[in-house]
Amino acid sequence: MTTVPRILLVIGTRPEAIKMAPVHDALRRLEPTFETRIALSGQHLDLVEPALDVFGLVPDYRLNVMREGQDVTDVVGRVLRGLRSVLRDAAPDVLLAQGDTATVFAASLAGFLERVRVGHVEAGLRSHDRYAPFPEEVLRRLTDVASEYHFAPTIRARAELLRENAPPDAVFVTGNTVVDALLSVARRRRPVRDPSLADIRARVRRGEARLVLLTAHRREAFGPPLTEIFRAVRDVADAHDDVCVVYPVHPNPNVLVPARELLGDHPRIRLTEPLDYLDLAAALESAALVMTDSGGIQEEAPTFATPVLVLRDVTERPEGVEAGVAELVGTDRRLIAERARAALSREPGLEPPRNPYGDGRAGERIADILAADLLGRSRRFKDWSG
Repeated sequence: MTTVPRILLVIGTRPEAIKMAPVHDALRRLEPTFETRIALSGQHLDLVEPALDVFGLVPDYRLNVMREGQDVTDVVGRVLRGLRSVLRDAAPDVLLAQGDTATVFAASLAGFLERVRVGHVEAGLRSHDRYAPFPEEVLRRLTDVASEYHFAPTIRARAELLRENAPPDAVFVTGNTVVDALLSVARRRRPVRDPSLADIRARVRRGEARLVLLTAHRREAFGPPLTEIFRAVRDVADAHDDVCVVYPVHPNPNVLVPARELLGDHPRIRLTEPLDYLDLAAALESAALVMTDSGGIQEEAPTFATPVLVLRDVTERPEGVEAGVAELVGTDRRLIAERARAALSREPGLEPPRNPYGDGRAGERIADILAADLLGRSRRFKDWSG
């Protein structure tokens, strides 16, 4: 180990940047300070840079793996080859990767092959369907196999890892770092940049409208399932004169083309560019309902006690369903519309439900665990109780 522990954080996509930022911040605040470096794979291009800027993350290495028409195999191969030279140059004591993408799996494998200890942030999430989400379910499992530190966001995730024979003393319950990130940006006050969202939020504040936030982009929904989702969303807008839907559309043509065809002409459905993270936080805070197939948004919306309809048949984040802040509705048009109407007709509860995903201190816990292990210090924070 180097005199000052050196940590390499590998980031590939926008969600990884958001969820790794609290870990990076906590590591930099430690005394003595850890040396941190960031490797950006380039799996996302336009989407990841604004997220890095929001949190002040500056990559030390850029792999630039993105190619037109690439698939998961291409990304894994390029990240694996690119990180070999990065690891030999940086010589980290620990490599940290977050989540379930091709970058995350390739990073964990690269670390293992170079005999670098790997820490998996957001370990242990399982849907128990190897093809949903695809390919993330299997990539996450493989990342856990290659990892030596398992930073599980919830007690359930820890239990999943223990069932798979992960060493108990290597599994830590930290809460999810996305809660840390969202709370940090929610404290910032700046005008919303997206004009459609700004207009609808102003109408919400005047009591003239209710905002429904839609996100839908998962690979397994391409084709008929996504068509069903879009038709259901149109049904919901038609059934409620005060509902305005904001849909930040993913640029993938498999999403963009049907979105424009099925939703583009509705007067109260706004198709927008992907929102920057500060705008997304504002939308989540203002929304009466979120309809999503995103894993991250399932974790973020409960921070604002915003109800969620999960547009998937299975979820690796069942804690929200169990806590009553989310409902799994799949991609059936009739069921989505029915449950959305029920959610929009429900009187708000007197007490917001507890956020089952964290308390905003996950990054500090991860940094504390690494400091205890690498420096021999006593831990300052206990595992999150959930």
